[in-house]
Amino acid sequence: MRPRNSSNRLFFRVIAIALCGLTCLAAAQTAPTRRPKGPGKIVVRPKFGGPISGYDIDQNGTEGVLTEFKPLKNGYLSAVETFDQKTGRILKVIAKTDPGAGDVLIGIVGTSTAIVEHEQNAAHGAKRTWYLISPLDANKYTGLWHPPHFDNNDFTFGVSRDQGAAHAAFMALHNIYPGATNFAFSEDMAKYTFGKEIVMTNPNFEPFSEPAFAFDVKTNTGVLASEGGGRESSPKIGLVNLVTGKFRDFPGLGTGGVYGIAVDSDDGIACTTTGDANVEFYDLKTQTGFIESLPGGGGQPHSGFDVEFDPIHKLFLIFQASGIGDDSYIQVYDPKGNLVDSINFGPRNHYGGYIALQPKQRSGFLGEGPVIRSFTY
Repeated sequence: MRPRNSSNRLFFRVIAIALCGLTCLAAAQTAPTRRPKGPGKIVVRPKFGGPISGYDIDQNGTEGVLTEFKPLKNGYLSAVETFDQKTGRILKVIAKTDPGAGDVLIGIVGTSTAIVEHEQNAAHGAKRTWYLISPLDANKYTGLWHPPHFDNNDFTFGVSRDQGAAHAAFMALHNIYPGATNFAFSEDMAKYTFGKEIVMTNPNFEPFSEPAFAFDVKTNTGVLASEGGGRESSPKIGLVNLVTGKFRDFPGLGTGGVYGIAVDSDDGIACTTTGDANVEFYDLKTQTGFIESLPGGGGQPHSGFDVEFDPIHKLFLIFQASGIGDDSYIQVYDPKGNLVDSINFGPRNHYGGYIALQPKQRSGFLGEGPVIRSFTY
């Protein structure tokens, strides 16, 4: 005999199962999907098949930009091209130069503004012009970029990577004999105005040393790291206020030259890589720091190079050309120096080394020989 009220129990059980199914289905539909970490399938190949001389992606848009430099029998071909971040497809060849000229991408700054340096070799020396692509998805030159203290003797070798920030910062070499100097300056991205030229007079940051350069957007401070007394000595860390020009420096950590630097402006933390396969973390306020060894570190061959900071997820990403097993890696650290993840790119074949980040999607692009490849982290 069926127990009393068993029909009711069965009815409510069926209803409960149905409701659970609907709830689980809804949860599955609304739960964020997470792509697997590691190298992706999006590959960007330059239009003319030449080596990539520079690249970056727009963190506030859907495009990227690259420059390629292809040797020819009678010189070389140089081109500036935009590409689609989702497909890797080249969208537009913005400029293609003759054998007597070349283009170098300085980077993307502010909100979707790319800066390209064009060099035309003339009979009595090079002539340099700096072009803007703003916004990047205009897919054409939209104007000129010309800091008031620039001329044909100036080369930009450092640029801030804080896209969307109110100010961008630059480090340049004024290459004129016998008074060559390194100098830093900032740009107000809304007003299109430039700050003062601040010449580096400290001997540790002298011309041709090309110190690693980053920008603390909270304090308008350029953060520099140099080799100090040479590749066998500890580096020096320099702090230059790009408004007042005040400069101070303090002893750094590690040895073997400084290869990369990035700054967490919210917490006042700088991260560097040195030629002894170490990574250093500095508190810029107290001017103190500590060292962590990169995975598989065994001296200079296993050192890290480019360092970039993801301000959304609070992560430092370090490109290591040769890590465990001699594979290429992106090593991921938090600002406290904890190793969060290791992204393996396989056998050592990476030459670009610059990590172009898309923090909103925890993704980016990394140079891989003659192409750049997507990755997620």
